[in-house]
Amino acid sequence: MKILHVEEHGVSLEEVHEVTRFHAKILHPKFSAISVILSYIFFWNVDVHCELMLYLTVKRETLISRLYLFPSNPGQIQAVEQQESKFQGSKRFPNTRPEQSFKLNSSFRLNIPCSTSITPPRIHLIHRDTTPSFFKVDMEITGIEMELIGDDERIVWKETLQKYEYISDTHSTSAVLGAGGPAESSLTGSAEQQLHSVRTEFVKRVSRPVLNELLDGLLQHTVINQQEMESVKVIAERAEKALDIIDMVLRKGNESCSRMINLLGELDPCLCSLLQINSVGVPT
Repeated sequence: MKILHVEEHGVSLEEVHEVTRFHAKILHPKFSAISVILSYIFFWNVDVHCELMLYLTVKRETLISRLYLFPSNPGQIQAVEQQESKFQGSKRFPNTRPEQSFKLNSSFRLNIPCSTSITPPRIHLIHRDTTPSFFKVDMEITGIEMELIGDDERIVWKETLQKYEYISDTHSTSAVLGAGGPAESSLTGSAEQQLHSVRTEFVKRVSRPVLNELLDGLLQHTVINQQEMESVKVIAERAEKALDIIDMVLRKGNESCSRMINLLGELDPCLCSLLQINSVGVPT
């Protein structure tokens, strides 16, 4: 077998000693400064389409997700499927693919607001002979909002997965969480005191779908009015929206705070358990 080899004076045919999936070893290589430069340029300017494969495992109070990112390759898809078959309880969930192509060797980070840990911090997009790299995410059992962010800090892919999509009949929320009652070491004090003490964690962990449903519930229970709801709904950034909601309710006093905690307990009991908040009752 022979391949074209770039040299200073042009190109030549070279005998190949060994071929792998992505490389070819030349039997008698010759150093070429031009070929080094061209290889460098081509390497950093190759656009590739990518695969994103999402797998989830539910273990008691924790949701473990693995998101694989790699250049499109049927062999790599098979390698991922074989690896995931070794993880007990692992299940693949369909997700959208990035529509645009990415530069080879660019790096990406994953953002999931309600996660407790994401490893590694970044993944480089490169061809591999081994199983592709993946982001491993530990988080509470709730709706998932995922954002893949590139080197330039722009969001290149977004996906949302609701809790009911991965909590099946055999893995109901009550079964996963155990007894299903409040946390053993719940916060004490008035609803307003509880909500104020978890303000930072609430903003950090609450998901966008829960926020939207919470807004509807607060309006329905007359905690907020239509104008207040509309002013919050137009906020695009999740954390800013969460901060506006909790501060708005805190300003309205203990009864409103109690109603918000009740609603949050219905919409996301896992988050309430994590925050260790429980309602002290709403005055009639």
